[in-house]
Amino acid sequence: MVIGIVAGIIGLLCVALVILVVIVPAPSAGDVALAYEEAWDHLDFEAIWALSGDELRDGLDRAAFIDAKRGAYEQHQALRGIAAAVAVDAVSEGEGFAVVHTRVELREGGQASDTLQLAKRGSRWLVIAYELEPDTAGA
Repeated sequence: MVIGIVAGIIGLLCVALVILVVIVPAPSAGDVALAYEEAWDHLDFEAIWALSGDELRDGLDRAAFIDAKRGAYEQHQALRGIAAAVAVDAVSEGEGFAVVHTRVELREGGQASDTLQLAKRGSRWLVIAYELEPDTAGA
């Protein structure tokens, strides 16, 4: 009797999980690009690792990557929290590949524009290249 009840509960939980997976969409390429930009603004190297493909991990495992980034930015804490807002300007998406152009409004004034290349690995978008665009506002 108890085994039947437990089996029934487990079955219902499995059905609920499948429904959630089908109903709740995975983050879009634009969502991942925004999260990546915000992770850099907070110097959140754990999130940067999770959002990055192997191409941006410097050949390091998770712990070594996080330690290396923390060490590199330890003396540059002024870079934390410089963004007032981050927005996606454009997304170009192809079969398993996307390019996202973002705009970072800086707290001190001005803005930065970035181009992020993403690849779909399994069901997740990962950032595989990141490039700061030249400032052409004064040109």
